[in-house]
Amino acid sequence: MPRTARRRVPGLRREELAQLAGVSVDYYTRLEQGRSRTASPEILEALATALHLDDTERAHLFDLANRRPIQSRRAAPSPAEQVSPAVHQLLTTLDAAYCPAFVLGRRTDVVASNPLSRALIADFDAMPANERNQTRFLFLNPAARELYADWETVAADTAAMLRMDAGRHPEDPQLGELVGELAVRSEHFRGYWAERRVHERTEGTKGYHHPVVGELTVTYQALALPGDSNQTLFVYSTEPGSSSETALRLLATWSTEPLAEQARSVAPNEPDTAA
Repeated sequence: MPRTARRRVPGLRREELAQLAGVSVDYYTRLEQGRSRTASPEILEALATALHLDDTERAHLFDLANRRPIQSRRAAPSPAEQVSPAVHQLLTTLDAAYCPAFVLGRRTDVVASNPLSRALIADFDAMPANERNQTRFLFLNPAARELYADWETVAADTAAMLRMDAGRHPEDPQLGELVGELAVRSEHFRGYWAERRVHERTEGTKGYHHPVVGELTVTYQALALPGDSNQTLFVYSTEPGSSSETALRLLATWSTEPLAEQARSVAPNEPDTAA
């Protein structure tokens, strides 16, 4: 990530605002000076978020760019995605086979997951609904940096997945809000987003530094769910007889223990003070 010198005045530099919106400095300068009328609603949303504009200021920004804010969609976001009972049953079956599995929907939202995937990655079910998002977890939760063995690659690919979703759904106001929040709060996301990469995961391997069971490597398959082109099932597996398989089985046992037992299993040993 580029380093910037200490600033003399508060606020964002022109270069930083351009990076937030995922455009070149030259393009942003032309936009700022009124010499370009091609800014997309997503770019304007990112700029409005970065500048902390209120509703009136935001509307004025869209007026200047000759674009129409999607206010009705902002006031009425699309309903939360769901998976079918058959997919829920499949997740349960995979859990019994020691296979972490989860479903990603629009905007890399985590739509459903089985207990082993929640124990391995994060308990998205316990999070507020607006935080159940893979990209948001990767860039805004410090635990993610410690969890993934190659965080930079995973983060870059996930940002590229989000950009692909933006290409498929350019008028999605919730996506614009997510990109705006990530661009403001994460320097790493701004850099990856500015690269304009797109990526679609199909299969591969991923390494973890898990705080309970240590190092493990999984192989993943990404499977499109029938009936919903926006939902993808990710299934993790390990090599039979490997230390990673042993770690997943141990994690499955640990995740089903009562919370008190879990706390004792990860707490440091204390000296015996008995007389």
